[in-house]
Amino acid sequence: MDKVALLGSADGRIVEALVKYFEGKDVTFVCLSDIEHSDFLKKAEELGIEFKYLPHEKNFEYFSSHDFSLIALCDYRQHVQDDVLKTGKFISIHASLLPSFKGPDAMHRAFNSGVKVSGVTVHWVTEDVDGGKIIAQYPVLIGNLTHFDEYEAEIYSVENMLYPVVIDKLLKDEVFDFSDLMNSGGCGNSCGGCGGCAK
Repeated sequence: MDKVALLGSADGRIVEALVKYFEGKDVTFVCLSDIEHSDFLKKAEELGIEFKYLPHEKNFEYFSSHDFSLIALCDYRQHVQDDVLKTGKFISIHASLLPSFKGPDAMHRAFNSGVKVSGVTVHWVTEDVDGGKIIAQYPVLIGNLTHFDEYEAEIYSVENMLYPVVIDKLLKDEVFDFSDLMNSGGCGNSCGGCGGCAK
């Protein structure tokens, strides 16, 4: 049985996507947040998942005394120090095609820059913010008439689709491939309609 820690600060949206994907599989989650009454923890409680308020200054103490197969950051707003990173395998999901638009508020910055292709990146966490080795990426096209709320919805859709599959592959010690997305149910046309999506 794999145990995955989800480390987040705000929105619990992706928690629901992960729980749905791993339903019936030998994976359990614990949700940890540096914000005591965050929506992240409220969503975990709603879904019946183990959860805990974890001030970021307690990260080393906690992770060095718990054994997780993987620690997945989900819009975590704190910088993870190097000593904490040595306690386990840490990954994160970022709302841009890294190495472009590192750091906070990547969606707005990408959209306002005028780029026509952005997307989502899953990467290993290092001391360098959003600088770890890339594990997987998926594009989102930005049309001339695309409104920000439409673009944001597409990014969230891709995050909900991509992160569970990547986590699943890492837990199985397998390399992620785009065909894994097709086998999991497709990209929802977020790429702009390549014709290869499973419906």
